Amino acid sequence: MRPAHIALAVLVTALWGVNFVVIEIGLGHFPPLLFSALRFLVAALPAVFFVGRPKVAWKWVIGVGLALGVAKFGLLFVGMNQGMPAGLSSLVLQIQAVFTALFAAVALGERPGRTRLLGMGVALAGIAVAAVDEGTSGPLAAFALVIAAAVFWGVSNVLTRKASPPDALNFMVWVSTVPVLPLLGLSLLFEGPSAGLAALRALDGAGAAIILYVAWGTTVFGFGAWGFLLRRYPASSVAPFSLLVPVFGMSAAALVLGESLSPLRWCAAVLLVGGVALASLPRGAAAAVPAPALTLPPPAVAASRGTRGDTRADLSPRDA
Repeated sequence: MRPAHIALAVLVTALWGVNFVVIEIGLGHFPPLLFSALRFLVAALPAVFFVGRPKVAWKWVIGVGLALGVAKFGLLFVGMNQGMPAGLSSLVLQIQAVFTALFAAVALGERPGRTRLLGMGVALAGIAVAAVDEGTSGPLAAFALVIAAAVFWGVSNVLTRKASPPDALNFMVWVSTVPVLPLLGLSLLFEGPSAGLAALRALDGAGAAIILYVAWGTTVFGFGAWGFLLRRYPASSVAPFSLLVPVFGMSAAALVLGESLSPLRWCAAVLLVGGVALASLPRGAAAAVPAPALTLPPPAVAASRGTRGDTRADLSPRDA
Protein backbone atom coordinates (compact mmCIF):
# COMPACT_ATOMS: atom_id res chain seq x y z
CA MET A 1 0.00 0.00 0.00
CA ARG A 2 1.11 3.55 -0.67
CA PRO A 3 2.14 5.51 2.45
CA ALA A 4 -0.76 7.93 1.98
CA HIS A 5 -3.21 5.04 1.89
CA ILE A 6 -1.65 3.44 4.96
CA ALA A 7 -2.12 6.76 6.74
CA LEU A 8 -5.75 6.83 5.56
CA ALA A 9 -6.39 3.31 6.92
CA VAL A 10 -4.88 4.27 10.29
CA LEU A 11 -6.93 7.48 10.33
CA VAL A 12 -10.17 5.57 9.75
CA THR A 13 -9.44 3.07 12.53
CA ALA A 14 -8.52 5.95 14.83
CA LEU A 15 -11.86 7.63 14.05
CA TRP A 16 -13.69 4.39 14.78
CA GLY A 17 -11.76 3.83 18.03
CA VAL A 18 -12.20 7.38 19.31
CA ASN A 19 -15.87 7.09 18.38
CA PHE A 20 -16.50 5.11 21.58
CA VAL A 21 -15.27 8.05 23.65
CA VAL A 22 -17.44 10.43 21.62
CA ILE A 23 -20.44 8.17 22.22
CA GLU A 24 -19.71 8.17 25.95
CA ILE A 25 -19.64 11.97 25.97
CA GLY A 26 -22.72 12.15 23.75
CA LEU A 27 -24.71 10.06 26.20
CA GLY A 28 -24.44 13.01 28.56
CA HIS A 29 -26.34 15.09 25.99
CA PHE A 30 -28.92 12.62 24.61
CA PRO A 31 -30.88 9.56 25.77
CA PRO A 32 -29.23 6.51 24.15
CA LEU A 33 -31.98 5.48 21.72
CA LEU A 34 -32.62 9.05 20.59
CA PHE A 35 -28.85 9.53 20.20
CA SER A 36 -28.63 6.48 17.96
CA ALA A 37 -31.62 7.66 15.90
CA LEU A 38 -30.06 11.09 15.38
CA ARG A 39 -26.78 9.48 14.36
CA PHE A 40 -28.45 7.57 11.53
CA LEU A 41 -30.70 10.47 10.53
CA VAL A 42 -27.73 12.77 10.01
CA ALA A 43 -25.72 9.99 8.32
CA ALA A 44 -28.55 9.43 5.84
CA LEU A 45 -29.45 13.06 5.16
CA PRO A 46 -28.56 14.65 2.85
CA ALA A 47 -26.19 11.91 1.61
CA VAL A 48 -29.05 9.68 0.45
CA PHE A 49 -29.86 12.24 -2.28
CA PHE A 50 -26.34 12.04 -3.74
CA VAL A 51 -25.40 8.33 -3.69
CA GLY A 52 -27.98 7.12 -6.19
CA ARG A 53 -30.49 4.32 -5.81
CA PRO A 54 -29.67 1.22 -3.71
CA LYS A 55 -27.61 -1.26 -5.69
CA VAL A 56 -28.98 -4.30 -3.82
CA ALA A 57 -32.46 -5.61 -3.07
CA TRP A 58 -34.45 -3.73 -0.44
CA LYS A 59 -34.69 -6.84 1.74
CA TRP A 60 -30.94 -6.63 2.38
CA VAL A 61 -31.02 -2.89 3.08
CA ILE A 62 -33.88 -3.36 5.55
CA GLY A 63 -32.40 -6.49 7.14
CA VAL A 64 -29.00 -4.94 7.73
CA GLY A 65 -30.61 -1.67 8.84
CA LEU A 66 -32.61 -3.45 11.53
CA ALA A 67 -29.82 -5.78 12.69
CA LEU A 68 -27.01 -3.22 12.59
CA GLY A 69 -28.78 0.07 13.20
CA VAL A 70 -31.62 -0.82 15.55
CA ALA A 71 -30.33 -3.89 17.39
CA LYS A 72 -26.53 -3.53 17.37
CA PHE A 73 -26.21 0.20 17.91
CA GLY A 74 -29.32 0.43 20.06
CA LEU A 75 -27.96 -2.21 22.44
CA LEU A 76 -24.47 -0.70 22.38
CA PHE A 77 -25.68 2.80 23.23
CA VAL A 78 -27.99 1.51 25.98
CA GLY A 79 -25.22 -0.70 27.38
CA MET A 80 -22.78 2.19 27.51
CA ASN A 81 -25.46 4.37 29.05
CA GLN A 82 -25.95 1.68 31.71
CA GLY A 83 -22.29 1.90 32.69
CA MET A 84 -20.21 -0.12 30.21
CA PRO A 85 -16.87 1.74 29.83
CA ALA A 86 -16.05 3.14 26.40
CA GLY A 87 -12.65 1.48 26.11
CA LEU A 88 -13.93 -1.91 27.20
CA SER A 89 -16.86 -1.58 24.78
CA SER A 90 -14.46 -1.03 21.88
CA LEU A 91 -12.68 -4.24 22.88
CA VAL A 92 -15.63 -6.48 23.71
CA LEU A 93 -17.40 -5.69 20.43
CA GLN A 94 -14.58 -7.49 18.61
CA ILE A 95 -16.17 -10.78 19.70
CA GLN A 96 -18.50 -10.18 16.76
CA ALA A 97 -15.89 -12.04 14.70
CA VAL A 98 -16.73 -15.23 16.58
CA PHE A 99 -20.48 -14.75 16.20
CA THR A 100 -20.04 -13.98 12.51
CA ALA A 101 -18.08 -17.20 11.98
CA LEU A 102 -20.75 -19.20 13.82
CA PHE A 103 -23.62 -17.64 11.87
CA ALA A 104 -21.71 -18.05 8.61
CA ALA A 105 -21.27 -21.74 9.33
CA VAL A 106 -25.05 -22.10 9.73
CA ALA A 107 -26.29 -19.72 7.06
CA LEU A 108 -23.54 -19.91 4.45
CA GLY A 109 -22.11 -23.38 5.05
CA GLU A 110 -18.63 -21.97 5.78
CA ARG A 111 -17.17 -24.56 8.13
CA PRO A 112 -14.39 -23.17 10.36
CA GLY A 113 -11.07 -24.98 10.33
CA ARG A 114 -8.91 -25.86 13.31
CA THR A 115 -7.07 -22.56 13.38
CA ARG A 116 -10.31 -20.59 13.28
CA LEU A 117 -11.84 -22.75 16.02
CA LEU A 118 -8.72 -22.21 18.13
CA GLY A 119 -8.97 -18.46 17.58
CA MET A 120 -12.64 -18.48 18.57
CA GLY A 121 -11.77 -20.31 21.79
CA VAL A 122 -9.00 -17.83 22.61
CA ALA A 123 -11.30 -14.89 21.91
CA LEU A 124 -14.02 -16.37 24.14
CA ALA A 125 -11.42 -16.79 26.88
CA GLY A 126 -10.66 -13.07 26.50
CA ILE A 127 -14.36 -12.27 26.91
CA ALA A 128 -14.45 -14.41 30.06
CA VAL A 129 -11.49 -12.52 31.51
CA ALA A 130 -13.11 -9.20 30.59
CA ALA A 131 -16.35 -10.33 32.27
CA VAL A 132 -14.46 -11.17 35.47
CA ASP A 133 -12.78 -7.77 35.37
CA GLU A 134 -16.06 -5.96 34.72
CA GLY A 135 -17.83 -8.00 37.39
CA THR A 136 -15.47 -6.60 40.01
CA SER A 137 -15.75 -2.99 38.83
CA GLY A 138 -18.97 -2.42 36.86
CA PRO A 139 -22.47 -3.69 36.02
CA LEU A 140 -22.56 -7.09 34.33
CA ALA A 141 -25.96 -6.26 32.78
CA ALA A 142 -24.36 -3.49 30.73
CA PHE A 143 -21.58 -5.90 29.73
CA ALA A 144 -24.22 -8.38 28.56
CA LEU A 145 -25.92 -5.69 26.45
CA VAL A 146 -22.68 -5.01 24.58
CA ILE A 147 -22.21 -8.76 24.02
CA ALA A 148 -25.75 -8.83 22.60
CA ALA A 149 -24.78 -5.91 20.35
CA ALA A 150 -21.87 -7.99 19.06
CA VAL A 151 -24.28 -10.85 18.32
CA PHE A 152 -26.41 -8.62 16.11
CA TRP A 153 -23.30 -7.21 14.46
CA GLY A 154 -22.50 -10.78 13.49
CA VAL A 155 -26.01 -11.16 12.05
CA SER A 156 -25.61 -7.95 10.04
CA ASN A 157 -22.23 -9.10 8.72
CA VAL A 158 -23.71 -12.31 7.35
CA LEU A 159 -26.64 -10.43 5.82
CA THR A 160 -24.18 -7.97 4.26
CA ARG A 161 -22.16 -10.85 2.87
CA LYS A 162 -25.30 -12.30 1.33
CA ALA A 163 -26.19 -8.91 -0.16
CA SER A 164 -22.68 -8.36 -1.58
CA PRO A 165 -23.30 -4.68 -2.45
CA PRO A 166 -20.91 -3.34 -5.11
CA ASP A 167 -20.72 0.11 -3.46
CA ALA A 168 -20.07 0.12 0.29
CA LEU A 169 -20.83 3.82 0.78
CA ASN A 170 -24.10 3.66 -1.17
CA PHE A 171 -25.13 0.63 0.87
CA MET A 172 -24.31 2.16 4.27
CA VAL A 173 -26.10 5.42 3.46
CA TRP A 174 -29.27 3.55 2.51
CA VAL A 175 -28.91 1.23 5.51
CA SER A 176 -28.75 4.36 7.68
CA THR A 177 -32.25 5.36 6.55
CA VAL A 178 -33.80 2.21 8.02
CA PRO A 179 -33.15 2.55 11.80
CA VAL A 180 -34.33 6.16 12.18
CA LEU A 181 -38.06 5.61 12.65
CA PRO A 182 -37.78 2.37 14.69
CA LEU A 183 -35.25 3.98 17.04
CA LEU A 184 -37.37 7.09 17.40
CA GLY A 185 -40.36 4.90 18.22
CA LEU A 186 -38.37 2.94 20.82
CA SER A 187 -37.10 6.20 22.27
CA LEU A 188 -40.65 7.52 22.68
CA LEU A 189 -41.72 4.22 24.25
CA PHE A 190 -38.86 3.65 26.69
CA GLU A 191 -37.27 7.08 27.19
CA GLY A 192 -40.41 9.17 26.90
CA PRO A 193 -41.11 12.25 24.79
CA SER A 194 -40.15 14.64 27.59
CA ALA A 195 -36.58 13.32 27.77
CA GLY A 196 -36.15 13.59 24.02
CA LEU A 197 -37.62 17.07 23.80
CA ALA A 198 -35.45 18.26 26.69
CA ALA A 199 -32.34 16.94 24.96
CA LEU A 200 -33.25 18.61 21.67
CA ARG A 201 -34.07 21.93 23.36
CA ALA A 202 -30.70 21.82 25.14
CA LEU A 203 -28.81 21.05 21.90
CA ASP A 204 -25.67 23.18 21.77
CA GLY A 205 -22.52 23.33 19.68
CA ALA A 206 -20.92 20.43 21.54
CA GLY A 207 -23.97 18.23 21.04
CA ALA A 208 -24.16 19.09 17.35
CA ALA A 209 -20.44 18.34 16.90
CA ILE A 210 -20.90 14.95 18.56
CA ILE A 211 -23.75 14.04 16.19
CA LEU A 212 -21.73 15.18 13.18
CA TYR A 213 -18.72 13.15 14.29
CA VAL A 214 -20.59 9.87 14.80
CA ALA A 215 -22.68 10.38 11.65
CA TRP A 216 -20.36 11.92 9.06
CA GLY A 217 -16.93 11.22 10.54
CA THR A 218 -17.28 7.55 11.39
CA THR A 219 -20.12 6.52 9.06
CA VAL A 220 -20.03 8.54 5.85
CA PHE A 221 -16.30 9.35 5.71
CA GLY A 222 -15.15 6.22 7.55
CA PHE A 223 -17.02 3.69 5.44
CA GLY A 224 -16.41 5.68 2.28
CA ALA A 225 -12.64 5.76 2.84
CA TRP A 226 -12.57 2.08 3.84
CA GLY A 227 -14.49 1.13 0.71
CA PHE A 228 -12.08 3.22 -1.38
CA LEU A 229 -9.13 1.29 0.05
CA LEU A 230 -10.83 -2.06 -0.58
CA ARG A 231 -11.41 -1.13 -4.20
CA ARG A 232 -7.68 -0.42 -4.67
CA TYR A 233 -6.11 -3.19 -2.56
CA PRO A 234 -6.87 -6.81 -1.57
CA ALA A 235 -8.90 -7.21 1.61
CA SER A 236 -5.93 -9.06 3.11
CA SER A 237 -3.94 -5.80 2.94
CA VAL A 238 -6.66 -3.54 4.35
CA ALA A 239 -8.58 -5.59 6.93
CA PRO A 240 -5.70 -6.07 9.44
CA PHE A 241 -5.80 -2.35 10.19
CA SER A 242 -9.18 -2.83 11.93
CA LEU A 243 -7.32 -4.56 14.78
CA LEU A 244 -6.23 -1.03 15.70
CA VAL A 245 -9.80 -0.01 16.60
CA PRO A 246 -9.74 -1.31 20.22
CA VAL A 247 -6.18 -0.02 20.60
CA PHE A 248 -7.33 3.51 19.77
CA GLY A 249 -10.56 3.02 21.70
CA MET A 250 -8.92 1.90 24.95
CA SER A 251 -6.12 4.46 24.66
CA ALA A 252 -8.53 7.34 24.00
CA ALA A 253 -10.78 6.25 26.87
CA ALA A 254 -7.79 6.18 29.23
CA LEU A 255 -6.51 9.60 28.09
CA VAL A 256 -9.81 11.48 27.74
CA LEU A 257 -12.10 9.76 30.23
CA GLY A 258 -9.50 8.56 32.71
CA GLU A 259 -10.57 4.91 32.40
CA SER A 260 -8.17 2.58 34.18
CA LEU A 261 -6.50 -0.29 32.35
CA SER A 262 -6.21 -3.08 34.91
CA PRO A 263 -3.93 -6.11 34.41
CA LEU A 264 -7.03 -8.24 33.82
CA ARG A 265 -8.21 -5.85 31.11
CA TRP A 266 -4.83 -5.99 29.38
CA CYS A 267 -4.96 -9.78 29.56
CA ALA A 268 -8.46 -9.75 28.08
CA ALA A 269 -7.28 -7.43 25.30
CA VAL A 270 -4.37 -9.70 24.35
CA LEU A 271 -6.56 -12.81 24.33
CA LEU A 272 -9.44 -11.20 22.46
CA VAL A 273 -7.43 -9.42 19.78
CA GLY A 274 -5.15 -12.43 19.33
CA GLY A 275 -8.12 -14.79 19.13
CA VAL A 276 -9.92 -12.60 16.61
CA ALA A 277 -6.76 -12.48 14.50
CA LEU A 278 -6.54 -16.30 14.51
CA ALA A 279 -10.26 -16.74 13.89
CA SER A 280 -10.05 -14.39 10.93
CA LEU A 281 -7.21 -16.11 9.11
CA PRO A 282 -8.26 -17.16 5.60
CA ARG A 283 -8.32 -20.86 4.85
CA GLY A 284 -4.86 -22.22 4.20
CA ALA A 285 -3.08 -19.25 5.76
CA ALA A 286 -2.05 -21.20 8.82
CA ALA A 287 0.04 -23.54 6.70
CA ALA A 288 1.52 -20.83 4.52
CA VAL A 289 4.24 -18.32 5.12
CA PRO A 290 3.11 -16.12 8.02
CA ALA A 291 0.89 -13.32 6.72
CA PRO A 292 -1.01 -10.52 8.41
CA ALA A 293 -4.03 -11.86 10.28
CA LEU A 294 -7.40 -10.72 9.08
CA THR A 295 -9.94 -9.42 11.51
CA LEU A 296 -13.61 -9.00 10.82
CA PRO A 297 -13.93 -5.34 9.87
CA PRO A 298 -17.05 -3.23 9.96
CA PRO A 299 -19.91 -4.40 7.74
CA ALA A 300 -18.88 -2.35 4.72
CA VAL A 301 -15.72 -4.43 4.45
CA ALA A 302 -17.60 -7.70 4.40
CA ALA A 303 -19.88 -6.16 1.82
CA SER A 304 -17.01 -5.25 -0.47
CA ARG A 305 -15.47 -8.67 -0.13
CA GLY A 306 -18.44 -10.30 -1.72
CA THR A 307 -17.28 -8.88 -5.06
CA ARG A 308 -13.65 -9.99 -4.78
CA GLY A 309 -12.78 -13.43 -5.94
CA ASP A 310 -9.60 -13.73 -3.84
CA THR A 311 -11.42 -13.33 -0.54
CA ARG A 312 -14.56 -15.40 -1.06
CA ALA A 313 -13.59 -17.94 1.60
CA ASP A 314 -12.75 -15.33 4.22
CA LEU A 315 -15.70 -13.88 6.06
CA SER A 316 -13.79 -12.70 9.05
CA PRO A 317 -14.16 -2.41 11.65
CA ARG A 318 -16.83 0.12 15.92
CA ASP A 319 -17.74 1.80 15.77
CA ALA A 320 -19.59 1.98 16.49
